[in-house]
Amino acid sequence: MSALYPVSDLYGFEELLTGPELAKLRSLRELLDTELRPVLADHWERAASPIHLREPLRDLRLADDPALLDGEGNVRELYRGFRNFEFSRTDIGTGMLYHGQVAMFRELVRQGGSDAQVAAWDDDIVSFRMTGAFALTEPDHGSDIARGLETTARRDGDRWILDGRKRWIGNVAHSEFVAVFARDVADGEVKVFLTRTDARGLTLTTIERKAALRLVTNSDIDLVGVEVPESHRLQRIASFADVSALFRTLRPDVAWIAAGAQAGAYEAALAYALNREQFGRPIAGFQLVQDKLVRMLGNVTASLAMAVRLSERRQQGVQRDEDSALAKLWVADRLRETVAWAREVVGGNGIVIDNEVARFFTDAEAVYTYEGTREMNTLIVGRAVTGLSAFVR
Repeated sequence: MSALYPVSDLYGFEELLTGPELAKLRSLRELLDTELRPVLADHWERAASPIHLREPLRDLRLADDPALLDGEGNVRELYRGFRNFEFSRTDIGTGMLYHGQVAMFRELVRQGGSDAQVAAWDDDIVSFRMTGAFALTEPDHGSDIARGLETTARRDGDRWILDGRKRWIGNVAHSEFVAVFARDVADGEVKVFLTRTDARGLTLTTIERKAALRLVTNSDIDLVGVEVPESHRLQRIASFADVSALFRTLRPDVAWIAAGAQAGAYEAALAYALNREQFGRPIAGFQLVQDKLVRMLGNVTASLAMAVRLSERRQQGVQRDEDSALAKLWVADRLRETVAWAREVVGGNGIVIDNEVARFFTDAEAVYTYEGTREMNTLIVGRAVTGLSAFVR
């Protein structure tokens, strides 16, 4: 069988995947090529989320096919990584449509919910019968959210009353539930509530005029006296330490997303260079263009190497904050470089969405920022290597 990534995986990391994993990724590739690529430019222009893909993605069973699962019902970390890679080499925003539901929302419920809650909801979440989003960030708090969480929750009998605001919440406009992180006014600790998006007192406002991730519908959320039953409070999240443990599971995915976006930009630039002629021959035959292509491929290869090793360590149960922080900040740096070189290779046509490179170029800015800025991740790694925290003085 031919390689899945003959152009962008020079060192053959995909050879570490199993036969069923490769077959599943090929099925995902076919779906994205046939159902998404033909409408990508139009959706980007209109800032429209391709929610029509939810059902076919569900039917692929990318996360719950028995052929992929271990004895505990989990997919391998390496497959999970390459699944993110495959989405992002086509479109980061569409990857977030899936990742936000099946990785972030589902993982939150699996880790934070009681046994009864997981049993009641997990099958519905992975099959998209119960759709959800993840609401932590607030208008005035991003990196400092652990100490600055302003959304509050007040217990009133067998219900909770939520008040506050959230910002940059992806996919919530297309979801039935939103997981709201709020501070309990009684003990000051964070708790998480699965809140219906049509609840009285909850208002969604789409964030308009975005330059990046235009295929993700991001929303502002206002919560005024929103009622949530105690049965929909995730029972195993009672502190920011619990939240940090959750993010320790989710953050490494960003390295794979950034690596996949690099591969997509590189492949688009290479295809363009092989077909675009100047001075009577393809521009891919010029030294200056080859230099940029090789630099891009080097970044993709190094990023894949870091992402693969990170997944291997996660599979072994090693989950350290500094591991995912270093991978996120370093691979996101390389992403910025790679998409800039891809834009240069495509020249003036690189600002036209139809050539794909412009989409990767703008989306890179969002990846560079979310899941912790470069500076915040640098401080996490710096604390680990020096033993000294620069977060506080």
